[in-house]
Amino acid sequence: MELHLIADNYATHKHPRVKAWLARHRRFHLHYTPTYASWLNQVERWFALISQQAIRRNSFRNVRDLIQKIDSYVTYYNTHKRPFVWTATRRFNSRQTSATL
Repeated sequence: MELHLIADNYATHKHPRVKAWLARHRRFHLHYTPTYASWLNQVERWFALISQQAIRRNSFRNVRDLIQKIDSYVTYYNTHKRPFVWTATRRFNSRQTSATL
């Protein structure tokens, strides 16, 4: 059975050791999201949620306070057992076509 993996364009995903491993494990196929397409990366969306709902416009006395706020948000989010629903729309400038993702 083939397995298709989607990754962003981070350099480590294209490291020679990764490429060598993929060459030895032919059932894995890596596909890369376009450069500057962070809205396609669900990890980036998760970080955006934390920023929007937990830490934006707050001030923290120190890094420990910031970490505690993030940990509290993750705990709250995980206790409410709802799926992470991801949808996005993207408006392009007039020189490009429009698309809905």
